[in-house]
Amino acid sequence: MTPPVLEARGLHFGYEPGRPVLTGADLELHAGRRVAVLGPNGGGKTTLFRLLAGALVPDAGEVLLDGVPVRHTRAGRTALRTQVQLVLQDPDDQLFAATVAQDVSFGPVNMGLDDAAVHARVDAALAALDLTALADRPPHLLSFGQKKRVAIAGAVAMAPRLLVLDEPTAGLDPAGVEALLDTLAALEVGGTTPVLSTHDVDLAHRWAADVAVVADGWVRTGPVDDLLGDPELLRSARLGPAWAPGVHRLLRAAGSDARPRSAAELHALLAGQMAKRAPG
Repeated sequence: MTPPVLEARGLHFGYEPGRPVLTGADLELHAGRRVAVLGPNGGGKTTLFRLLAGALVPDAGEVLLDGVPVRHTRAGRTALRTQVQLVLQDPDDQLFAATVAQDVSFGPVNMGLDDAAVHARVDAALAALDLTALADRPPHLLSFGQKKRVAIAGAVAMAPRLLVLDEPTAGLDPAGVEALLDTLAALEVGGTTPVLSTHDVDLAHRWAADVAVVADGWVRTGPVDDLLGDPELLRSARLGPAWAPGVHRLLRAAGSDARPRSAAELHALLAGQMAKRAPG
């Protein structure tokens, strides 16, 4: 595996003295490798993301970009944000401009790009998020799902290597979730690696290569099948079990090596097995 783009080493942080949120958190984020961050409400996921994006300064520990500690100065934060973009759970916390296009242009304009480069980045980001037809609309008149896409487009316009998304599927219907995942897959092809937090253990299992479980100040990371197949870990983090590892165990017991990662894949597998057994 290549060296991490972004790394947290021993992060400690608390909003109030004597009430720590993170107590020695470690995390590595690599280009091209999907990571889902899981944990209960109040467990520290958003705090971890804000520390990684430079929005918070750790009480102890450090964040490294390409192996170099991030400096918590204006120049240091600017350098970090050209590589790592954070999208918050509530898009209303990020959207402020009069039109969608103006909102998406904010980052590139503040990078000092010329007009042609800004327009090119905005047009590409709007197209990637299927927002071109809404470019002149005021963000406050959009639906919640559309606002989420605008917030992501603003981050994408910065052409980051890592796109850190805090609960991006919250509030979306199933079709909206699938559309978002398709968009993230397209961004990966363009060189942007998404990292997302979620409460949905099954979504994490089918989407991610690795997971980071955040709870009670600690972070445990590892391959998705290892961690989400660990009932004790999930209980300690107040998370429900993922159905796919249990299905895998049942299939193995039945002599099958198949590993469906979604309900659709399981349905197709069972339909195929039934067709083989059907008379004639």
